[in-house]
Amino acid sequence: MDAIFAETLWITCKFAVFTTLILIVVGLPLSYWLAYSKFRFKPLVEALVSMPMVLPPSVIGYYMLVAYSPRHWFGGWLLDTFNVRLAFTFEGILLASVIFSMPFMVQPLQNGLRALPDSLREASYTLGKSKMVTFLRVLVPNIKPSIITAIALTFAHSIGEFGIVLMVGGNMPGETKVASIAIYDEVQALNFAKANQYALILFSISLLLLTIIYSVNKKHDPWKAM
Repeated sequence: MDAIFAETLWITCKFAVFTTLILIVVGLPLSYWLAYSKFRFKPLVEALVSMPMVLPPSVIGYYMLVAYSPRHWFGGWLLDTFNVRLAFTFEGILLASVIFSMPFMVQPLQNGLRALPDSLREASYTLGKSKMVTFLRVLVPNIKPSIITAIALTFAHSIGEFGIVLMVGGNMPGETKVASIAIYDEVQALNFAKANQYALILFSISLLLLTIIYSVNKKHDPWKAM
C-alpha cells in the first residue's frame, strides 16, 4: 500500500467518523424535538432537514460555497473573528457533510422515538424525572436498533460522498481528497487497478454496514414472534 493510497483512506475514514460523531450529538436532541414537539411550523423544519435527500449535491455544495465566501456574513464572520476560511479545507467539507448527511441520522432516530409508547414517558414523568433524564435514561436505551441504523447509514453515506466534497473541497491531496474522488481520478487516468482497490474497500465497508443494519432490525422485528 503506497503512501498516497493510505493517506486517502485515512482522510476518508476520518471524514466519515467525524461526520457521524457530530451528527449523533446533534441528531439525538433534534430527533427528540421533531418527534414530540407541537411547534406550529415543525413540518417546515422536517422538510428542511430532509432536503438533502432530494436536492442534488451540487445545489447544496453551491450554497455552502456561497456561505463560506468572505463576501457573505458567515464566511466574513469566520474570517474576521477566527481568521478561518472553510472553502477547500477538510473542515469545510466536514461541515457540508454534516448538513448533507443529517437526514440519514435524524430520520431513523425520529422514527424510533415515535414508535415508542407514550406510556414510557408518562411513567417517567409520574416518577418525577425531568425531560432530560427521561430522554437519556428511558427513551434512548429503548431505541438502540434505531441508533445503530442511524450511525451505520450516516457512516456509509459519508464514506461514499462525492458531489458535495468535490464542490466544496475540490480535489486536494492530503486535505480534501477522499476515496470516492480518488476513484474518479484513477478512472480518468485509466489506472483501473488502483480504482478497483478503492472501490472494493468502499463496497466492502458499505456491505458490512448494511448487513449490520438488517441483522439488528431482524432481531427486533415485532412480527418475528408471531
